[in-house]
Amino acid sequence: DRIVAILIQLQSKKIVKAQELADRFEVSLRTIYRDIRTLEASGVPIYSEAGVGYALMDGYRLPPVMFTREEVSSFIAAEKLMQKFTDPSLGNHYATAMYKLKSVLRNTDKDWLSNIESRVVMQTAEPLFNDRSPNTLALLFESIAEKKQILLTYKTLEAEEPSNRNIEPVGVFHDNNSWYFLGYCHLRKDYRQFRTDRIQGIQKTECDFTIEHDALETYLKKTETCPTTKVRILIEKKIARYLSTERKYHGYVSEKEIDGQIEMTFMSRDIESGFPRWFLMFGDYATILEPESLKTRTLELLEINRKRLL
Repeated sequence: DRIVAILIQLQSKKIVKAQELADRFEVSLRTIYRDIRTLEASGVPIYSEAGVGYALMDGYRLPPVMFTREEVSSFIAAEKLMQKFTDPSLGNHYATAMYKLKSVLRNTDKDWLSNIESRVVMQTAEPLFNDRSPNTLALLFESIAEKKQILLTYKTLEAEEPSNRNIEPVGVFHDNNSWYFLGYCHLRKDYRQFRTDRIQGIQKTECDFTIEHDALETYLKKTETCPTTKVRILIEKKIARYLSTERKYHGYVSEKEIDGQIEMTFMSRDIESGFPRWFLMFGDYATILEPESLKTRTLELLEINRKRLL
């Protein structure tokens, strides 16, 4: 397996250093030299330069696959996203897949790719996974594919201690800068949503699923039918444009311009906590039109804050 992987890596770049191979496969340089000789003995045309590295004769290709430059460009974004937005296990698997993809590129395309990939950076604001459970996504994918229950150690925001639950994962989704998965919880006897950064432990069990679950979209649409309250706010035009990203998470429906200001309409699921706290972020530029209960709750939060500042 290592020798085949070395061949793929040799095809992925113009020059590959022996030390680079040794570091990747965690073996000695002597082992790499022996593996290279094995490849040469099998007929692979490898040439080397002392102090430079190994390369394949130009034109030598195993897989009969070619990519356009536009497709090569997509690899850059995909690789950077995988590095930042998945767990280490999936990230490593994708890195191996990228070596295979790069191995079939023309030398000119390899240079073109190298010139761009070092200038593309993806950044995340918050950790997506708990340090105690770094390979969460990989285990969830395995569980869903094999229809095996997982044992989950999960800590909610309200709980002081984590709880252990047997879960049948239905699907995984990314929303509002966080990874979530939805599954049937045997502890609660119902479907529940879990955020990956609150998972403190996860392991696959040998217990089969007990339920034939519908597609993930079916359950996500059900959450959209939760009771909502109509909210209307009037906000200064210069501020309204900064809310376009977050407003969808608070039930945004529509907007219209009135006398140089923007009236926004929401169908909010949480006017007790979520919406009023969000509103206070820009409340000095806005007015609550309805409902009265939202005005009252916002004033209560302001009073609590005022007392804490005294």
